[in-house]
Amino acid sequence: MKTPKRIVPLVEDGLVDEVIRQLMSGKEATVYVVRCGDEIRCAKVYKEADKRSFRQSVDYTEGRKVKNSRRARAMEKGTNYGRKAQEEAWQSAEVDALYRLAAAGVRVPKPYNFHEGVLLMELLTDADGNAAPRLNDLAFTAELALEYHRILIAQVVRMLCAGVIHGDLSEYNILVDGNGPVIIDLPQAIDAAANNHACQMLLRDVQNLAGYFGQFAPELLATDYGNEIWALYQSSQLHPDIVLAGRFERDEKPVDLNSVMREINDTLKEEEARQMAIAIRLSRERAI
Repeated sequence: MKTPKRIVPLVEDGLVDEVIRQLMSGKEATVYVVRCGDEIRCAKVYKEADKRSFRQSVDYTEGRKVKNSRRARAMEKGTNYGRKAQEEAWQSAEVDALYRLAAAGVRVPKPYNFHEGVLLMELLTDADGNAAPRLNDLAFTAELALEYHRILIAQVVRMLCAGVIHGDLSEYNILVDGNGPVIIDLPQAIDAAANNHACQMLLRDVQNLAGYFGQFAPELLATDYGNEIWALYQSSQLHPDIVLAGRFERDEKPVDLNSVMREINDTLKEEEARQMAIAIRLSRERAI
């Protein structure tokens, strides 16, 4: 097929030898099957900001660090340079997340190169060598649904242990290759420790998994893995090999407001006494 305009620079630089076909077009990018020497890979071409249906919400970009101070100021002001820098940061976030998660043992596509807004990565295939289908394109027995759900919850845990939350996880951005589920599409991935919306997004990701697999195994609809995972994470008890129960006991005891107010008043009195002691000491030192 004719080489898409955005992939031409990669051909000119010798990173891509041939564009074989378009694989899919999503809300944020179009993916092509390409030949790189003797290997067949994917080229993910990000759509321009005004052509994407997925918008860069501050809920996702909150907490992301920009090392270059000039770029950071320009992004805050929304200048032309700033908007371009913001777009580049949005795209490179997926590359960073892929390397980070792959190192943590999460099943994601292997990234090879990021050049001119195009991400070259591994082509995932099924047992017959065909392009791996999306989770949404498959039907499951109850037994297999439970197994895939277990695998993906374990991947969500491993991601969070690496400090990352997908933020848009669903049956539409999980592929199933010859070895099972693989998580894809990560430009909106967030830093769990730096984003105030982290808990909300983790709960939504986990609920999406329960909702999808619950069509085949209804018992999953009654689970609460999300709150269990987040509570373990906050208490520093979460680790990649943890065994989850799928339940979460909420502390619904009423708050004793009188007790809280007494503690506040006691603290204020202690501080007042401390300040008075300091004032007396300073007065004595001045008198000497």
